[in-house]
Amino acid sequence: MRSLTGLKRFAAPLFLLALLPFVAASCGGGDDSSPPATQASLSVSGDVTAQTNLTLAQIQALPAVTQTVSFGSGSGPQTHVYTGASLWTLLNQVGIVTNPAVKNDVLGKYVVATGSDNYRALFAMGEISPDFGNRGNEVAYAETINGASAALTSTDGPLRVTAPGDVKGGRYVSNLVKLEVHTATSTATASGGGVTAQFQLSGALAHPATYDLAALQALPAVTRTVGTSTYTGVSLWSLLDAAGIQTNAANKNDLLGFYLVATGSDGYRTVVSLAELSPDFGNQPDMVAYAMNGAPLTSTGFARLVIPNDGKAGRYVSNLVALEVVSAPR
Repeated sequence: MRSLTGLKRFAAPLFLLALLPFVAASCGGGDDSSPPATQASLSVSGDVTAQTNLTLAQIQALPAVTQTVSFGSGSGPQTHVYTGASLWTLLNQVGIVTNPAVKNDVLGKYVVATGSDNYRALFAMGEISPDFGNRGNEVAYAETINGASAALTSTDGPLRVTAPGDVKGGRYVSNLVKLEVHTATSTATASGGGVTAQFQLSGALAHPATYDLAALQALPAVTRTVGTSTYTGVSLWSLLDAAGIQTNAANKNDLLGFYLVATGSDGYRTVVSLAELSPDFGNQPDMVAYAMNGAPLTSTGFARLVIPNDGKAGRYVSNLVALEVVSAPR
């Protein structure tokens, strides 16, 4: 199956950790008249070298990134100029633990960003990796207003995670206090490889189903061109949406805590956040392809997950046997 090989193990060098002696804040824009936030502590835990509490000064010691972002909110369109540390860099500074025996293991992980009010949003590691989705998410600590950069106000800060390119601001988690890195779970089992003729769509769905080539071809077709290849298939978001994603209305923007695990016949798997796919947020054109350049897929199985905007093809899962929707544990 087509994927990036030799993905390095993401663990922060000890000398870099020594440079940052670790000691142990919902979404949308805030009122610019709010006072600046004065304290920050960001917990980073889960599949990392060691659970860490970062101070604002330690985050500011990382290479600074300034970005202009625009998104919709309940109060209308917003544009902000934020300065902060790259989310990917920050996580790698702490050290993402991966299993070298698992091919592209980092692509089977995700990070949950949580605010002080327990509002959360999930990002797939492949979504934020510079090699793949390269979305440019950052942990912001300052905003430029009228030409002057200042600390985030108490409404949004002292820390806020950004989601550049998202249509709406649901994944801009304000008052960020926690980042948790986890390995995706799935009930699907596969090994040994081989060309597939069907896959299971399951998980937190009202209408799980089994799809073969005829079932896919009966759905509305889309085409996506990636390099010199033109794929034909079905929209991944449309497939999931029609199956009835089972969110909890009691949780604000509950969808933003869901992810999809795609598994191939050899056991290879990757993660896509549902927010990446949703037209309200990432609006990515991901698809389940069944033809390439007008011909049926062959050695890659009857169906292949295609992520057109990724820089490398590690999240393209060939010989699909399972697509499973999961709500990350709270």
